[in-house]
Amino acid sequence: MNVSGTPRVPKVSPDHVSLDIAKLAESVERKLKSLRSFSDLCFIYRVPKGLRELNEKAYTPQVISIGPYHHGKKELQEMEEQKILYLREFLGLCKVSVKDFIAAIAERESRLRNCYAETTDNLSKEEFVEMVLLDCSFLIMFLLKAFSFDIQEANTDRIFNKLWMREEIQFDLCLLENQLPFFIVEDLFNLSKIQHYCEEHSMIELTHDLLSHKWYSWVPNDISKHLKLSKAEHFVGYLAICQRPSQHMQPTKLTNLTAPSVAELHQAGMKFKLGSSINLLEIKYDDNKGTLEIPHKIIDDHTEILLRNLQAFERCHCGVNIYVCDYITMLSFLVPSAKDVEILVKNGILENGLPDNEAIASLFRNLSKENSLAIDTFYYSGLVEDLNKYCKKRRHKWKATLKQKYFDNPWTIISLVAATVLLILTITQTVCSIIQVV
Repeated sequence: MNVSGTPRVPKVSPDHVSLDIAKLAESVERKLKSLRSFSDLCFIYRVPKGLRELNEKAYTPQVISIGPYHHGKKELQEMEEQKILYLREFLGLCKVSVKDFIAAIAERESRLRNCYAETTDNLSKEEFVEMVLLDCSFLIMFLLKAFSFDIQEANTDRIFNKLWMREEIQFDLCLLENQLPFFIVEDLFNLSKIQHYCEEHSMIELTHDLLSHKWYSWVPNDISKHLKLSKAEHFVGYLAICQRPSQHMQPTKLTNLTAPSVAELHQAGMKFKLGSSINLLEIKYDDNKGTLEIPHKIIDDHTEILLRNLQAFERCHCGVNIYVCDYITMLSFLVPSAKDVEILVKNGILENGLPDNEAIASLFRNLSKENSLAIDTFYYSGLVEDLNKYCKKRRHKWKATLKQKYFDNPWTIISLVAATVLLILTITQTVCSIIQVV
């Protein structure tokens, strides 16, 4: 019973009594102070989970780790000894003290760590700097050896003596999670002053030489036309820039979320023309000629690795400029089945290095899963609208049917001409008979 005038004592729950507020507050404040703020300038990412689950192997290094994300993995340890051998060769060529290189990396440590979207705090300062030194020297020596046969001959090299290993490393260097920032590779390369081994070429030019041999259908031969390549963040960024359109289109809002397939366009009378542009993304439609011009593209076993990692980079980094993602979407519209691929192969547009035509159609169907599609900025929105309009015009279908049904081979043409002549003769004979009777 509560006595009037006596203050009510609030009940205290057992949970509240057991909580040390001051201690918890101190712990939270300590975490806040130690928290590393992520830089808005990061450009090396972990592949989003949804994409990774579609094909884990396409994003995972098989032979060598570069950078912190896969550093220390047991299955990649064999190449760590090769990195040390390459560092020894690198130091022997440049005659620069290892202390100078370590000092240069240490000076840029914070900037380097900020390039990664995921924390690298699991590596101490010493571990991080050593990792960068070994990975940088490996990349420089690998590029030099790929460029200059003389350097290969001067040293016994188990990588360049085994074609399969060199090929695997080249693929690993183009994975989004397996990157070092270009600026630190360039800084160490310039500090080493070993340009005379590659005829005064820059690191960007050596990179172009390597990637143009590996991805020759994707990387343009003439680097002089692509000076913006010097702004690439890393190997994947370089490959993304290679096919970035030189002229930015102002796309209209995408109103149709699908486009006619190649087979449907063919049935409607569309003609397919091999494009001459070095930009693979430049698909042109000519309404007057009824043609769709598509640049030549080689599809082989490694196309998926390239496109998936570019797709992941654009999704994480490029905002609205997701040209490769849009290219994947457009091709998934055009070639949903083997019969669509067959038409493009016959016209010399696609070169098939896969087991069959269905494999290409399946590739783009799978790539389009988890693919970003921004209807307000879709690069091919105008093209999609034009192709849909073309297929809706009945006269195109009538002309196509007439041509494909009656003019598809010489015997059909001869039969049609003979039938026409016979019809004319029959009409003439009938008219003459009527005139005689009259």
